[in-house]
Amino acid sequence: MFIDIHAHAYRKHPPILVQFCTAEQLINRYDAAGIEKGVLLPIVSPEIYLPQANEEILEMVEQYPDRFIPFCNIDPRALTNSADAPLDRLLRYYRDQGCKGLGEVMLNVPVMHPMVQNLFKHAQDVGLPVTFDGSDQVGGDFGLYDDPGLPQLEHTLQKFPKLIMLGHGPVFWSEIGRLETPAERGFVFRPDGGQVGRLPSGQIKEEGVVPKLFRRYPNLYGDLSDFTACNALSRDHDYGPKFLEEFQDRLFFGTDICFFDMPFPLVDLLLDWRDTKKISETVFQKVARENALKLLGLE
Repeated sequence: MFIDIHAHAYRKHPPILVQFCTAEQLINRYDAAGIEKGVLLPIVSPEIYLPQANEEILEMVEQYPDRFIPFCNIDPRALTNSADAPLDRLLRYYRDQGCKGLGEVMLNVPVMHPMVQNLFKHAQDVGLPVTFDGSDQVGGDFGLYDDPGLPQLEHTLQKFPKLIMLGHGPVFWSEIGRLETPAERGFVFRPDGGQVGRLPSGQIKEEGVVPKLFRRYPNLYGDLSDFTACNALSRDHDYGPKFLEEFQDRLFFGTDICFFDMPFPLVDLLLDWRDTKKISETVFQKVARENALKLLGLE
């Protein structure tokens, strides 16, 4: 019923607080939730997790080819730690190994950092879509930094019109509506551990920058994984279905599963909106699986 555009798995648990699923555990969750298969995204930036090899992802896909699809990931500091690193050589290699995209790009530097822009240029040239996460700060966090209103993302969409970029995470989805305060864009880590912050809530009285960017840039797609995307849609049960209807060809179901018993609220939301006719069966099928089949070349 569903194809997961964004998942994580490790063959063995690294010694970090987040205990990612093994491939077998992820399949168990998929079977229970009605998820056919999922995209495995390696994590290579060390800001919060330990780096993961692309080869580990490829091994899990080789073991379970009917359940997993590989993305590759390259830290833009690789090879020469410069803005002219020949990253296309790596991307072409992993594309030829079967990787369908690049990501999750989540190092904690500005989106417009020259080395990040170099990575995006090569991803466009090689023909790989990019999944990225964002942050509202530089330092003490993970994810590419952008300002309120996402101007750095917009400039990137302008520079690379053939690069498909999948917006993901709180910094992106918080701007589905107009922000009340800039701090609604994300969370910060407390000195004594844990995170603090809040996401926008309540009825969307005025559209934010995200739907405007979708209308302006056909190369912007939406990764609906993790709870922040579900929050963006479900905070307004009138606007959310309209958003799905308008951008039905560029939105993708996802989980961003990071631990075994992580809930999948988007499953219930999409099923409920389909069953109560808030969205059509056509919209449901596109978001749930058909868009992923098309993007990943699985049709």
